Amino acid sequence: MNYGDDNQKKRKKGLVILLLCLLLVCGGYGIYHFFWNRPKENISIISGDFMPKGKDAKKMSDKELAEFAQKKADASHFNMMISSKVDIASQTQEGTLHIRNPKNNTYPVNVVIIEDQTGDIIYTSGAIEPGEEVSHVRLEKKLSKGTYQTTAHFSLYDPVTKAKKGEVAAGVNVIVD
Repeated sequence: MNYGDDNQKKRKKGLVILLLCLLLVCGGYGIYHFFWNRPKENISIISGDFMPKGKDAKKMSDKELAEFAQKKADASHFNMMISSKVDIASQTQEGTLHIRNPKNNTYPVNVVIIEDQTGDIIYTSGAIEPGEEVSHVRLEKKLSKGTYQTTAHFSLYDPVTKAKKGEVAAGVNVIVD
């Protein structure tokens, strides 16, 4: 009698039984999930009206797509122009500071100049439309003689909705004589 063949037959038989049990468990889970584990109510999805057939739309040419993309790029482009240095008279707190919103900009801007050391607002321009400039300023906060490091914050606004669209900043030296 050969015991090696008997053990091998028992292992094969055990493996077949194990595979059959595994198939029964998987099949039982699949049947349970498919038949008994369904939602009790039918869920209906209402998506609104169906999209109508095309009528007036047409494909855009490559040239039209390029022009459209260029218009979008131009609308998002912004140039800021401000003097990097401003001289202010200590008696009047007035001076010359050139702030320009070039004509080719899309957005009106408001410029707020903040003293870097204290965080105090020393000047606010109000709305500057594209093509407009400010050249003469009067400080809103009195500064004594000296040189001040400040930051000019340009806030860009949508010309139609008046909502803020973004902000850029530039450093400006304010010299009070």
